[in-house]
Parts: sequence; structure tokens; C-alpha cells
Amino acid sequence: MHKVTFILLIIGGLNWLLVGLLGWDISRWLGGMESAVSRVIYILVGLSAVVEIFTHGKSCKMCGKGNSGMNM
Repeated sequence: MHKVTFILLIIGGLNWLLVGLLGWDISRWLGGMESAVSRVIYILVGLSAVVEIFTHGKSCKMCGKGNSGMNM
């Protein structure tokens, strides 16, 4: 589950990078914001962020318990 949510967050982050730098949104390839495919992808990216908020500390070697890093 962690790998899937992480990949979706990478996709979302790269999309925002493209929007910020170039004003270009990946959803244009998929028919724009009104298309069902774009909406599903945006919903999955958002849900991935919510899942990572609550489970990241358990999945991440850097943030896990017993580490001197940031514990979530």
C-alpha cells in the first residue's frame, strides 16, 4: 500500500511542478478536469496523501520509531 500511495504522490507532485513552472497540467492529456479519468486520478492522489499522513511513520525507515529522525 505504501508504494502505491508514494507513486501516486510523486505523480501529483510532478503535476504541480509542471503547473507551477510551465502552466501545463497533466489532466489536459486525459481530457481536462471534466473527464472522469482526470477526476479519478486526482481523487486517488488526494486519498494517497491522506493515507500517507496517517501511515507514513510506520512505513518509512527514516521516520520510524527508534530513529533519531522526525517521528510521525
